[in-house]
Amino acid sequence: MTSILIIIVAIIAVGLLAYLIVNVIPSKLKPLVSLVLWVIIGYLGYSVYSSIMKPINFNKNKKVKYAKVINNLKIIRDAEIAYGEVNRTFTSDKNGLIAFIDTAQFAITEVKNIVVTEKRGRITVDVEKRVVDTVGFEPVKKSFEGRDYKNMFKVPGTDAEFELKSDVIEKVQGVKTSVFEAKVAKDIILKGMDKDLINVEKEQLGGINIPGEYISVGSLNEVNSNGNWPPLYDGKREVSDKK
Repeated sequence: MTSILIIIVAIIAVGLLAYLIVNVIPSKLKPLVSLVLWVIIGYLGYSVYSSIMKPINFNKNKKVKYAKVINNLKIIRDAEIAYGEVNRTFTSDKNGLIAFIDTAQFAITEVKNIVVTEKRGRITVDVEKRVVDTVGFEPVKKSFEGRDYKNMFKVPGTDAEFELKSDVIEKVQGVKTSVFEAKVAKDIILKGMDKDLINVEKEQLGGINIPGEYISVGSLNEVNSNGNWPPLYDGKREVSDKK
């Protein structure tokens, strides 16, 4: 809004100076006034360019910051899912989740169809049953090779950490299930950038943008382990700050 007002005032000033040069100002003062006019024109051009580029640069830098944040949220999500697979519940213990990755193991199972003999009254019959056997174990840590899970709770580019909460909700009548959510406010990620554009960003409704005031994964209100970001952050081509 400030940039628009500056541009309007500058345009009025240029028009007024041009009128004065032609109709009022003495000939000997016209070179000086013309110089002032060119300075104003230059400033006006710079203001127009800056007002156009400000949101463009904001969106470019925002995407780079968001991509790094989302990468950590993906690691947190995968860690919670692994924890849930082993423990049948999610956790809000950050240090405990990191320790889990370092020490826990996945059970490697094998499903077999076997035939067993059952007695049904006076009759003996062969019945085929499916049996799940544990044939070995694999370290959870192996699934996180090459991923910086020890720093997954740090919000990149800031001194803050992601919020992590878990809860138990009723999925259907009488059936309860564990849920989790990890999130960070956009204010924290975009700190130091244009405040007006940050406020606009917090009011996004979705589409190609991330809706609301937070970037999050999971939910405390429903069974959901998805993130609230659009597909462009999940593509093969990572958002980059390379020019």
